[in-house]
Amino acid sequence: MTFDEYQKKALTTAIYNDNPVLSKTIWALAINGEAGEVAEKWKKIVTKKDGVFTEQEAREIGKELGDVLWYMALLAHDLGLNFDDIAQNNLSKLKSRQERDLIFGSGDNR
Repeated sequence: MTFDEYQKKALTTAIYNDNPVLSKTIWALAINGEAGEVAEKWKKIVTKKDGVFTEQEAREIGKELGDVLWYMALLAHDLGLNFDDIAQNNLSKLKSRQERDLIFGSGDNR
């Protein structure tokens, strides 16, 4: 499945609010919330189990990552962006940074 195919299928399960700005806001905030759930699950594994995780715990984190992906697909669509382009542009950006020895550091436009 391509990113664009995923995005199209994700849209079939979206429930939109009458206010398009509110829908975009919900998607954007939910990305943060779901990413926080990923981090929280990982934090518990690190603090309580020294970073040793089971297959079940990995699957549970995978579910949360799927939720992040779903909200990203909806927000990208509502912004007129497609997932394949986002993925390709991100890889190109990272490759350029790596080639210029700027992969580490801060700032969006380095």
